Amino acid sequence: MRDRVSLDQIRTFVAAAEEGSFSAAARKLGRAQSAVSDLIRRLEEELGVALFDRSKRAPRLTAAGSLLLRDARAVGGAVDFLNFRARGLTEGIEPELCAVADVYFPFQTVTEAARDFRLRFPATPLRLYVEVLGAATEPVLDGRASFAVAGGPGPLPPGLVGEPLAGVEIAMVASPDHPLARLKGVIPREELAQHVQLVLTERASRPDSREYSVMSPTTWRLADLSAKHAFLLGGLGWGSMPLHAVARDLAEGRLARLATPEIPVSGAIAPMSIVYRTAAPPGPAGRWLIERLKTRNTGAAQNPPH
Repeated sequence: MRDRVSLDQIRTFVAAAEEGSFSAAARKLGRAQSAVSDLIRRLEEELGVALFDRSKRAPRLTAAGSLLLRDARAVGGAVDFLNFRARGLTEGIEPELCAVADVYFPFQTVTEAARDFRLRFPATPLRLYVEVLGAATEPVLDGRASFAVAGGPGPLPPGLVGEPLAGVEIAMVASPDHPLARLKGVIPREELAQHVQLVLTERASRPDSREYSVMSPTTWRLADLSAKHAFLLGGLGWGSMPLHAVARDLAEGRLARLATPEIPVSGAIAPMSIVYRTAAPPGPAGRWLIERLKTRNTGAAQNPPH
């Protein structure tokens, strides 16, 4: 059976409801007001219900019109989505984009870039992993992710290529009640070694697992940045954190900065880079998101020259 309701009628109905009058809808759609009135009248005939009350100067939605407006918007949105997806397929845009973010990378930057991405690629779902240290490159290596925002110095695994990204400022911190917080100047390694260091670690133990700035033989290892943050606030140890994650705690006195032989009280820069497989670089959607991450992250600290 052939549908008698057309997409043209549905879009005209939605425009009239949203604009508040047939004349305003006509201006929005670039059509004559008589054409808008005729399309809505025929839609009402096909549906068998009155969509607008025309007894007043400006047409008002009826109860049935208000109810059917939600369905009409859903139909229009589904068609728009179909068109976006079809256009994406012809342009080689990924049907889904999977990316990885290092846990130290500012998530506000990721959020802002993702908001822009949703507007630019509404038909491309985004899948995001958040990983620690070397684990950020694993989903890229095994083909689960298109690219990763990966942190830490050192060479990349074979088959991967990196593009520099603004680095993340790191601070060494402890609770103000911690014994180390009472010391002035650079704290000697012998003194640091007397206290538990909280170290961020990868979830899965691997032969090439990496850890940085470990200066105490007594370490508690945590695979979650928020857990490490909570332990630092609770005075359970000392350790490094991305400055953006603890700036408010430092300003309000819940944490204190430490000066260590590797990280001064002014902080240090953790290098960051965009990493992807040499043989499978990101497609149009992935490349667009990479460039947006670079743009959104311009306010971050810059990587020192290698």
